[in-house]
Amino acid sequence: MQEDKIREALVELLYRNSYGVVASNVLISLAAAYVLRNTVPASWLVGWLGALYLLTAIRVLAARRFFSRNREPASVLRWAWLAASFSCVSGLLWGMLGWVGFVPEQPVPFLFTAVALTGLVCGTVPSLSAFPPALIGSIIATVLPVMARSFINGGDASGAYLALLTGLVAINFYYCRTTHRMLRETIRLRLENVELVSNLQEERDRAQAADRAKTRFLAAASHDLRQPIHALSLLIATLAALGHRGAVQSGDARDLAGKAKSIVGNLSALLNGLLDISRLDAGVVTVAKETVNLSQLFYQLNNEFASVAKDRGLDWRVVESRLQVDSDPMMLKRVLGNLLSNAFRYTGSGGVLLGCRRRGASVEIQIWDTGPGIPADQQAMVFEEFVQLQNPARDRTQGLGLGLAIVRRTAALLQHPVKLVSVTGRGSMFSVTVPQASAVAAPLPDSAAPPAAIAVNIMVVEDEEDVLDVMVQLLTLQGHRVYAGRSAAEVQQIHAEAMITGDAPVDLIIADYRLGDGATGLEAIEALCAHIGRSVPAFIVTGDTSPSRIKEATASGYRVLHKPISGEELHDAIVTACVDGQEAIMSDC
Repeated sequence: MQEDKIREALVELLYRNSYGVVASNVLISLAAAYVLRNTVPASWLVGWLGALYLLTAIRVLAARRFFSRNREPASVLRWAWLAASFSCVSGLLWGMLGWVGFVPEQPVPFLFTAVALTGLVCGTVPSLSAFPPALIGSIIATVLPVMARSFINGGDASGAYLALLTGLVAINFYYCRTTHRMLRETIRLRLENVELVSNLQEERDRAQAADRAKTRFLAAASHDLRQPIHALSLLIATLAALGHRGAVQSGDARDLAGKAKSIVGNLSALLNGLLDISRLDAGVVTVAKETVNLSQLFYQLNNEFASVAKDRGLDWRVVESRLQVDSDPMMLKRVLGNLLSNAFRYTGSGGVLLGCRRRGASVEIQIWDTGPGIPADQQAMVFEEFVQLQNPARDRTQGLGLGLAIVRRTAALLQHPVKLVSVTGRGSMFSVTVPQASAVAAPLPDSAAPPAAIAVNIMVVEDEEDVLDVMVQLLTLQGHRVYAGRSAAEVQQIHAEAMITGDAPVDLIIADYRLGDGATGLEAIEALCAHIGRSVPAFIVTGDTSPSRIKEATASGYRVLHKPISGEELHDAIVTACVDGQEAIMSDC
């Protein structure tokens, strides 16, 4: 590609220099006609001048045509050879002048002819080196007639001029080669500079866009985080005020607990959305593709969104399909679930349709809605974080603006192209294109039954004192025995004291990932297992959402839970870890 651009630039230079040849041909030819007027017949001079001017006019027209047309790379070389043919004909015309003007017995015409031809030969280097065949052809056509005349005439003057011409030809051929290389290198560097400037401009634009996106991201995230935290602060103040008045009534307590749970749910939804994006950016989400039965997937989505459609008074239709696709079933379901949630959220009247179409060897799963539609100039923007075109007030009941950003990242990970077609005022169609599969699909897993109650002995390492106190209180209320501390050493000491008074078994370790003094939860788990003298089930809790931290925690091999964690999630994780630990022990036996 670069070679084509270099060749085109060289040919452009060749045609630009042709305008300079016009001036030299006109001026030198008139001077030659004046000097040779008494040596050469007038009819010959007129014919020679006419041929030279006609050639000059044709060269000018060709140059104008060259610069006015869009050229394909294949045609550039033809233009170069055309210019070379013009140079050869021009050289031949000047060589004919040298033939008739080479008369040593007439000093003035002879000297003029020698000087003019010598200058023309030397002038080919700057004007024709862009295309060496043009220079070579021009020089040979110019000097051959004169060299032949010198050889025929003989004599010292002819021999000296013949030697001079021979040396000039050799020198000009050498300088043509050197100049051509320099021109090529200069053009190559210029093209590289142009490309570099273009890349720098693109990087600058990308950096500016990223900076604007970061500013918008932080502003939206700050707003959406502050709202539930503000609500929690007011709720805590209300609880404290009720406590100062005396015992809190059970009805008031349940009401406050319900509000607190709703607020924390909103906060968790935001943080989980940020976590999902961070996990995708960190590359810790693994794809497990298998054959997925769309009939079963659509059935589950139909049941999941039926109540949403009923509550919003919308028509909800799913077109049955027996097609099978190759994808990660859980990730594909989440992508479609996010798209459907988005469709229901912004559709005020009408309905939502889920279906699919064959597209060659692929299947395009489509979601249609009758919402307000998305303007063409804003369709790319909706896949960015915290962008909600229909929610300028940041109403959290309309979502957080992370669903489509997660869809874009997840679909890219699955290599499933996402398409958006929308007409303002009429609705939108989002689609995901998935490769079609022919193998038999395994059934999608249904929601698991709630775990049974369990009471175990747990070591907890958490360096945040407030979080540690609340976790110990919750775990104790759930019936667990807890050995808790802000570091592994503190937990070891508490456990050692418990062993003095009696049996102190350990069934599970829960550790925060980032602890004080630069320690990690993984190091704490290893130290506690060494203290106990055996490996026990464990999982890590972290509040980090940065991709690098998520990658580090996931690489540990332990299950990772992300704050905030509800009581139900903590209980489920404890049961799962203990059950998995028992299965591992049975397997070893």
